[in-house]
Amino acid sequence: MKSKQKRGEIDAKRRKAEEWRRLQAQRAAEQRRLREYKIALARGEVPVVTSELAPSNSYSIPDFVERGTYRPEPFVCRDCGVAEVWTPLQQKWWYETAKGDVFTTAMRCRACRTRERARKTAARRVHLEGLARKKPSAP
Repeated sequence: MKSKQKRGEIDAKRRKAEEWRRLQAQRAAEQRRLREYKIALARGEVPVVTSELAPSNSYSIPDFVERGTYRPEPFVCRDCGVAEVWTPLQQKWWYETAKGDVFTTAMRCRACRTRERARKTAARRVHLEGLARKKPSAP
């Protein structure tokens, strides 16, 4: 009977020690994440709020989500060829506020985006006017 009690005490101590090691590892990981977050803020990076991202049906995770921050992303405008930088704040707005797809990136500079938007609006207006002319009036 006494040996069974001793075995139970030993197992309880072992479980307690394992739980303590697990908690210590969690605390260390939390401290590491906090330190990395402070370093990222100092470098001008913006933290990602994953709960605000639009859901995507993908098994892979975007780089910025894995990293936990948005970084300045250089790109070349598709239309005019000007080198631009997609800022972390612009990325945060696109992914979290506008709910853009997490696997998209900037393709056009601001001037070309405005021009493209105006072109599409004009094309839509012309199309709808054509449909209105084509459709006979209701009696």
